[in-house]
Amino acid sequence: MKLLLIEDDATTADYVAQGLREEGHLVDALANGRDGLSQALGGEYDVIIVDRMLPELDGLSIVRAVRAAKIATPIIFLTAIGGVDDRIEGLNAGADDYLVKPFAFGELSARLTALARRPQTQAEQVVLEAGDLRMDLIARRVTRGGQEIDLLPREFALLEFLLRRKGRVQTRTMLLEGVWDLNFDPQTNVVETHISRLRNKVDKPFDRDLIHTVRGAGYRIEGG
Repeated sequence: MKLLLIEDDATTADYVAQGLREEGHLVDALANGRDGLSQALGGEYDVIIVDRMLPELDGLSIVRAVRAAKIATPIIFLTAIGGVDDRIEGLNAGADDYLVKPFAFGELSARLTALARRPQTQAEQVVLEAGDLRMDLIARRVTRGGQEIDLLPREFALLEFLLRRKGRVQTRTMLLEGVWDLNFDPQTNVVETHISRLRNKVDKPFDRDLIHTVRGAGYRIEGG
């Protein structure tokens, strides 16, 4: 599994991250609530583990922001705040599970596995949409306003990647990893070249742009 751990206590973070990595999982660990939220909004994870008390942004705010962004990634609180009302508050904020410190690592591992097994609605989608843009994953067909758009395989893969993360900024690194499998030098302009080609086909012939550049961050596709 690919996991995001947002925990400011260095001892706990090291213990959890090391144990999970020894089990073969990929773990991104962050100690700052604001940085953790940014990573949660921009990355693709199987489960997010978050403490409640964090510097700059607390865990409840992180969970609420993730859910407001329509991200369905399972989230588990790992926290010393363990009252009944606290647990209810955490679950009502959008968390899927709540584990109180001190905890047994084996229980955390089992809960993460159970959360990751839950079916993800996004994976079952066969049609992706943004505004009047429609991608049929079965027919491998893209249309906008009913007009068919002919895309090369890599352009199709890039558009699919953006559509699956609609409304969320995708950095060059995310695109290189997700679309090109990191087979290219990070200094390459392959992302910019393909974004330009995609815009020429998806946006230029129409009166409203769907693909946007977020200066200093990356790219995002918009559309209700």
